[in-house]
Amino acid sequence: MAGQERPRLVIGVTGASGAIYGARALKAAADLGVETHLIVSKAAALTLSQEMGLTPADLGAQADVVHRQNDIGASIASGSFRTLGMIIAPCSIRTLSEIATGVTSTLMSRAADVTLKERRPLVLMVRETPFHLGHLRTMVRLTEMGGIVCPPLPAFYARPQSIEEMVDQSVGRALDLFGLHWQPVKRWGDDIGPISE
Repeated sequence: MAGQERPRLVIGVTGASGAIYGARALKAAADLGVETHLIVSKAAALTLSQEMGLTPADLGAQADVVHRQNDIGASIASGSFRTLGMIIAPCSIRTLSEIATGVTSTLMSRAADVTLKERRPLVLMVRETPFHLGHLRTMVRLTEMGGIVCPPLPAFYARPQSIEEMVDQSVGRALDLFGLHWQPVKRWGDDIGPISE
């Protein structure tokens, strides 16, 4: 890749349950040689601690660049800064709602808004259940704006043997939306198929 800039991916981690999705997205991007630009929300610090025993600094150590949530002047706040797009893993309903209404009060929502205006993929691994009508309408609005709602639902056809395999399948399928192909993903017709009787 001499003489070429590395592809860049913005990774946001919010306070929804599922901090492991953001951590594994960072790992996947590193495996693929993709430069990562990380934003961790204040609420994500709590879920990182509760779910993984990590701090934002621990997660940041896995990224190439870490941006502060209130740094509206960061490189990723400008459309002229080239990226593959942005993934928010996990994505809280609050963050989803801010993006869908054009509120850009933090770098997380500003970077997402820039991603949409530049017509780059914005993938939101929304973590909430069940959804009420307001959630669903917000997801429709976001989809109409060009965003991709990609809840991390387990793919049991891949016959996962661990939580990590379920997480990696969801993360890898989300990364497919950026044209990134991560080796742990099991693909129907290539790696797996119907069980013969």
